[in-house]
Amino acid sequence: MKFLFTPNKLTVAAAALVGAAAAFFAVPTLVQSRPEAAPRVVTPRGPLGADEVANIELFRKASPSVVHITSLAAQRDLFSMNVQQVPSGTGTGFVWDDRGHIVTNFHVIQAANGAKVTLADQSSYDATLVGAFPDRDLAVLRIEAPQQKLPPIAIGTSRDLLVGQRVYAIGNPFGLDQTLTTGIISALNREIESFNQRTIRGVIQTDAAINPGNSGGPLLDSAGRMVGINTQIASPSGASAGIGFAIPVDEVNRIVPRLIREGRFARPTLGISAAPPALAEALKVPRGVVLVQVRPNSPAARAGLQAFHRGSRGEVVSGDVITAINDEPVADLDDMLGQLESRSPGESVTLTVWRAGKSRKQAAVLGASE
Repeated sequence: MKFLFTPNKLTVAAAALVGAAAAFFAVPTLVQSRPEAAPRVVTPRGPLGADEVANIELFRKASPSVVHITSLAAQRDLFSMNVQQVPSGTGTGFVWDDRGHIVTNFHVIQAANGAKVTLADQSSYDATLVGAFPDRDLAVLRIEAPQQKLPPIAIGTSRDLLVGQRVYAIGNPFGLDQTLTTGIISALNREIESFNQRTIRGVIQTDAAINPGNSGGPLLDSAGRMVGINTQIASPSGASAGIGFAIPVDEVNRIVPRLIREGRFARPTLGISAAPPALAEALKVPRGVVLVQVRPNSPAARAGLQAFHRGSRGEVVSGDVITAINDEPVADLDDMLGQLESRSPGESVTLTVWRAGKSRKQAAVLGASE
């Protein structure tokens, strides 16, 4: 079709177009009577089921303790030197106490230089970082909010959980706050890798739907007590595939108070360096932690432990291999670090040590990591 721009030709062309359109879209008009339409009568529902009532009550009690966390990143304006904070991601957290401490996953705020916490009543507060322990993917934030807005979440225990037990997750999947999902504990004592490649043991596996944004939110039992912190999912697509993982609450309850008190989790240490797996295998020694360095004046040095080293003629001089702590077998360095985390600096332990074909028991007093 060609558009004509002179006034007289445009008028003629427009009239022709209107006529053609009217002819093309003309539809015969059918006149018929229509029945009267009225709203359908509502069928009475009857009482809610006992399980529904329990779910509603659990959400009503627990949701005020769950918060929405927005991590912030610094961004400079393209045409000026102004730097402003912009949202870089979202996650979930929960109120630990009425002093404003908020617990979440470390990876929720890992790359951020600030964070905002939105409470259940939609009020928002700037948060400061109190402490973090990346090995267990835990972080503690703090906000200045009125105590009446900070109902602490109920804490349970994870040591007596059973496969098949019903659990609930409250969080902010895809930024949709205050979302409740439910499922069961589908496995216990799983092992997952933290964001700094440390193994997290004793992890809870659940089929309650957990999606991006749920990280840092509570996993609750049917009594409304927190039994874990939702942290990861196993999914090729990145969305919930029915396999989610939660850090057990007993770990959380052990670490968070120290993060609040000290700002960090000082892992007890022996002051040693361990051989990599390939070297340990080449030395043909028992399974355990093969010492390749004992730091001077460390707990290991004071206990008389020795490292493998080269002799004057280049030969390998046998050192010590830690095979157990308090009679609990140690498979490798990661295993030993996991055992030490359940203890405190200054605590005495008994090491089972192998050297040159002989085993012995050796007492040691744990130090504190720097």
